[in-house]
Amino acid sequence: PYIRSRGEGEKIVKAAFPAATIVRPAVMFGPGDAFLTSLSELASKSPILPVFGRGQTRLQPAYVEDVGKAIARVFDALQAEKVYEFAGPRTYTYQELLQTVVSHLGLRRALMPVPFAIWQTAAWFAEFLPHPFITRNQVELMTIDNVASPGCPGLRALGIEPHGIESVLATR
Repeated sequence: PYIRSRGEGEKIVKAAFPAATIVRPAVMFGPGDAFLTSLSELASKSPILPVFGRGQTRLQPAYVEDVGKAIARVFDALQAEKVYEFAGPRTYTYQELLQTVVSHLGLRRALMPVPFAIWQTAAWFAEFLPHPFITRNQVELMTIDNVASPGCPGLRALGIEPHGIESVLATR
């Protein structure tokens, strides 16, 4: 539903405002985020890390401060009818991303592939909790690659050199 509704939202915006600029950020990370921070906390507490499917979904995480600067530059430039995709400098599989986090923490952890059907079932039950640890929308997002489209302008087109997760993990 999330990906579909995001696409529908873009169509509605373009229909109402044909000169609108669309910004599509990749999954973001930064201080206190719900992404790398959660993965780091889980890795530090559990000897086994569950992996979405086989861990082959591709992600290109973007640093939240880079995305914020880019959005400010888009507004300053007032360039109409553009689509920007803001992503980090490197593409990871989910498994590679987990391994990078674990390595940064100086830990050794077993990675356990968990089929998406099991994740969906767990998420369905979790959604009954006041603060679910996972939702069905999050599981759905992990079935789809989240990387910038080739040729689509991004952070570098706006003069921003993207920060990789390693540079941010090094400060933790």
